[in-house]
Amino acid sequence: MATDTEPTELKWSAQFALAHNTRSTQLPGDKILLPPSALEQLLAAAPIITFDSDRPHFTSFDPFNPYTHAAERQARAQFQDRHQQLPHPLTFRLVNPDNGRVVHAGIREFSAEEGQIVLSSFLRDALGIEASSVESSRGASPNGPSGSDVVMDNGEAVNGAASTKITVHAKQLPKGTFVKLRPLEAGYDPEDWKSLLEEHLRSNFTTLTNGEVLVVYGGRAAGGKREEFRFLVDGFKPEGDGICVVDTDLEVDIEALNEEQARETMKRIVAKRQRAPGTAEGSSVGGEIDVFKGRNGQVLDGEYVDFELQSWDRSQGLEITLSDVDDEEEVDLFVSPYSAQQRVRPRDSEHVFADTSSSYPKRIRIQPTNAELDGADAIWISVRAYPSESVSSVPKRFHLKVSVFDPRAKATNGEGSVEKIIHDDDEVQCKNCKQYVPKGSLFLHENFCLRNNIVCPQGCGQIFQKRSPALQNHWHCPQDTFTGNTPLSLQKHNAIYHTLQTCSSCGIDFPSLPTLAHHKTTTCPGKLILCRFCHLQVPQEGDPTEPPNPELLLSGLTPHELADGGRTTECHLCNKIVRFRDMETHLRHHDLERLSRPAPRMCRNVNCGRTQDGASKTGDTRAGTRKGQGPGNEIGLCSVCFGPLYVSLHDPEGKALKRRIERRYLSQLLTGCGKSWCRNEFCRAGRKNLGQEDRSVPTREAIPMVKPFLEGMDGRGYVTPLHFCVDEASQKRRTLAEMLAAEKGIEGKGGYGIEWCVAALEAENGDLEKARAWLKSWAPQRSEA
Repeated sequence: MATDTEPTELKWSAQFALAHNTRSTQLPGDKILLPPSALEQLLAAAPIITFDSDRPHFTSFDPFNPYTHAAERQARAQFQDRHQQLPHPLTFRLVNPDNGRVVHAGIREFSAEEGQIVLSSFLRDALGIEASSVESSRGASPNGPSGSDVVMDNGEAVNGAASTKITVHAKQLPKGTFVKLRPLEAGYDPEDWKSLLEEHLRSNFTTLTNGEVLVVYGGRAAGGKREEFRFLVDGFKPEGDGICVVDTDLEVDIEALNEEQARETMKRIVAKRQRAPGTAEGSSVGGEIDVFKGRNGQVLDGEYVDFELQSWDRSQGLEITLSDVDDEEEVDLFVSPYSAQQRVRPRDSEHVFADTSSSYPKRIRIQPTNAELDGADAIWISVRAYPSESVSSVPKRFHLKVSVFDPRAKATNGEGSVEKIIHDDDEVQCKNCKQYVPKGSLFLHENFCLRNNIVCPQGCGQIFQKRSPALQNHWHCPQDTFTGNTPLSLQKHNAIYHTLQTCSSCGIDFPSLPTLAHHKTTTCPGKLILCRFCHLQVPQEGDPTEPPNPELLLSGLTPHELADGGRTTECHLCNKIVRFRDMETHLRHHDLERLSRPAPRMCRNVNCGRTQDGASKTGDTRAGTRKGQGPGNEIGLCSVCFGPLYVSLHDPEGKALKRRIERRYLSQLLTGCGKSWCRNEFCRAGRKNLGQEDRSVPTREAIPMVKPFLEGMDGRGYVTPLHFCVDEASQKRRTLAEMLAAEKGIEGKGGYGIEWCVAALEAENGDLEKARAWLKSWAPQRSEA
């Protein structure tokens, strides 16, 4: 129980040099990194918190006796628990001495270099720190800071560039209950940013500072840029310079900057809803598609229409075709499988397959052996209209079709191969347009063709009419083999293939969109996966700039799964403690043991539900023999059935044993066992219970009946069974085992042998459901044997 006195406020401040570290771009929200020495200083400056034990009094306390009062104080001081405690959450007030800007921040880690502080990009902007001021000393070397331009401890750089200093104060902020945000631009629709703002604050921020600008990132905008929603923090409760947003119910109020902005916002929202998906002026809704019927649709500039293929013949290839698009329009096709390794809809910057050419129809063919289809639950298809500089409000129409093809068959003419066309003898080829015309009209055709048509002078083979817009706009990329006939296609080509792209998750630059898309679907730390261990949708993590971990390559795990798979659990078969990531290999060993395990040896008694060597719950078919509790005989009976026949007599040829078995048979046939459950056909009571005639068998008839079963008593092998009466539990287990052995699965090829069924029921004491589980875990099926 803590003392009633309130702890004093934490007072600490220090000044650090701003680190030019690439990790700063990875810090989210208002997070900072401080050196480990800062943690030691904070602990030293933390107020002392005193905790008393639960015991109310240590001595015989009398409040009116000054001697006992002094003794009580001395005892409490001896047993009191005093320690220094940092407040939670730990928040700071950052000051830029160069311009006086102030912002509050939360701590991420104490892992920065000594004397340095690492800020997130949000805090850099809030403090007015430009990248050039921090990276000035790195400009002299393309490989980063060298020995000649390292920032010194006194703040002076060798090249004359001073490092930026940040003053850090420990500042405990009150829990916020209300905050007012003002959009900095008109047209923000709450449906677009409301959920994003909530997730952004919860995941990235510990504090809010009055007057700072929050930037919430959305999806890709019409121009391909990442969408941003910017809000000004304009007051909160309780009033002050800042508030803490952790472990509190925060009410958020969105208010326009002025009336003009509010009217413009409403106007844009109404216009947007008129072009909502599913309306006549908007894009199609998309939805499911199958291989039997195509889908017609329309898409607005910069928007996507998403389709989903749920089922198809996995042994056949897939061909996805986009057609019925005007030649002057730019509509692209993106495809990604939906699996544990791919969890997002295909987009221009994140897809597995794509056709972004300017020719129609567009086709994407996926072979059934493609590794990307392993474990795919569905195929996600997206159709996108590339936006022009002047975004059109008229949707572009298209037709989407999904079909299957035989991967072993050769491609037809429509699928890309060139089929040789046989021409008539009276047809000749025009030297200009390469078309075949009749010989009689060749002169007229060539005159007209040479006067009006022209072949592309750059060698692509396309034919254009002279003075046509298509010829004037025809282009060839000097860096690759792409061509086009419209200014929009050239603009799209340059934007896709010759524009530097930056990954939003790890900050790595790529020369084109396809390389960025390949990165985001393979090695990007921000790529979403479905973790096979925690069963959550999480980023795969890792560092794409470092060589791949050999264990990752061998196991096929992602960095997140490798770390998460380090947790341990108990194997449900052998009860050993195994790591999650090793469990699959561990279970494979169990499966190999299951297939190589020796089959149980059934008791020779056809009415007995036991094995000769005993079976354990862990699948051991020789458990009793290993413990010294084997059958104790060589005639094929279990120890229970052999017990009444045992005598301590030297009988190497088994003659005496044969006489005892003969007497056992005669006793059963003449008088019976008298048990109501007996179903032994060689027992008088068993025959009566089976509905047969209740009479004793004469000795002269019984001896010939018994004689064929008396072979093998010398331990040299046997082929005939024995028929002895057994206890009720053993007989029921044998009956259940025969029923289990008769089950052969849905296809009639599975099921388990009678010997395995007897062992399963013996190990599980006759419990049918547990016996089925035992068979599944430890026994090979008939088709596997």
